Amino acid sequence: MGNDSYEEAIAGLKKLLSEKGDLEGVVAGKIEQITAELQSNHSKAFNPVERIKTGFIHFKKEKYEKNPALYAELAKGQSPKFLVFACSDSRVCPSHVLDFQPGEAFMVRNIANMVPPYDQTRYSGVGAAIEYAMVHLQRCSLLGKTLWWKRHDQFKSLGQVKNIVVIGHSCCGGIKGLMSIPDDGTTSSDFIEDWVKIGLPAKAKVKAEFGNLPFPEQCTHCEKEAVNVSLGNLLTYPYVRKAILEKTLALKGGHYDFVNGSFELWGLEFGLSPSLFV
Repeated sequence: MGNDSYEEAIAGLKKLLSEKGDLEGVVAGKIEQITAELQSNHSKAFNPVERIKTGFIHFKKEKYEKNPALYAELAKGQSPKFLVFACSDSRVCPSHVLDFQPGEAFMVRNIANMVPPYDQTRYSGVGAAIEYAMVHLQRCSLLGKTLWWKRHDQFKSLGQVKNIVVIGHSCCGGIKGLMSIPDDGTTSSDFIEDWVKIGLPAKAKVKAEFGNLPFPEQCTHCEKEAVNVSLGNLLTYPYVRKAILEKTLALKGGHYDFVNGSFELWGLEFGLSPSLFV
């Protein structure tokens, strides 16, 4: 509640009390109680340290201490079955929406849940996450030693990750920014617009097929089409292509609509053949 709305609420309650002096005592007392609670809550400043502290205490008591076997296993290593790309938006945490448990999903979150094409310099952060999940995320003991940091072309299907899921969502600010970039390509931000330009093929397709629709509906279509662009970009990573060709990996797209409380999941058939990637 903003300051203006808060002050208006307090003023309205005080006016009601003054004008209705003949209100029954119980009713008047209740209004006074509400007024006091509003004033008390408004005066309490948000304490981020306390919020983190209480949050961790709740987690440790309700989850960590109640699942000792799970966390003992996680202490040995991780073997997630999912690599998930999702938006940084605070409303769409995949672990919350899809009820992922600790150790179940390796997560990458960024603006508009984009997966850029393979580029060892420009997009090395995302590339590192994909490589780690597909190549090095393997807990396999051999002669008392753990296989780590092996070149992806030396071993066949080392990674435990069996599914990559790219999840878009409703009311995505990053997609709205993408759809709002002028046709001349000019930008007004330091990073955001240059990043979401990864989805320009999605914008072009939506404009061509749905350009007659209202802008919000175009954005909804682009939220889903940008996921498909990211799925296509995943194929530019050699370890992803290799796993797809070996049929040890599945790529899936998703869209979470938190307005209507729905979730769509789909797959794409790429029709790959080994000759394309030798």
